[in-house]
Amino acid sequence: MLNKLTGLFTSSRLFKSSKLSPEQLFLQENNIQFTKEQGYIVDGIVLNEWSERLSYFSNRKLNKFDDLKELYFTSMIINEKIDLEIANQRFVARLGNTEENLLQLKQIIKKLNDYYRNFLREK
Repeated sequence: MLNKLTGLFTSSRLFKSSKLSPEQLFLQENNIQFTKEQGYIVDGIVLNEWSERLSYFSNRKLNKFDDLKELYFTSMIINEKIDLEIANQRFVARLGNTEENLLQLKQIIKKLNDYYRNFLREK
C-alpha cells in the first residue's frame, strides 16, 4: 500500500497539473518576485530601495518600481540619462552611481519591461 501511495506522488500524472504557466516560467527564469511589502525583487535586489535613483533618472516622474506601466513608458528617458552618465563617466556620487550598478539597473529595467510587455500590457 505504501508503495502505491509513493508511486502516486512521484508519478508524472500528479505533477502535470502543477506545470508552470508561461508567465510563471518567465518570472522564474528572470529571477523576478513581487511582494506587497517590498515591491519587485529582481536578482535578490529590492528595487524600491533604489527609489531615489529611479526618481533622479526618471526626472522625478517615478519614485517606486511598483507601476510597471509607468516604468515602461518612462524607460526611454531613464536609459538615455543612464547612457549619458556612463558615456561622460561623471557619476552622481550622492546616489552611489557607478558604471557597474547603472548597467545593472538598465538590465533590471529591461527585464521588468519585457515582463510588462509580454504579460501585463493590454493587447
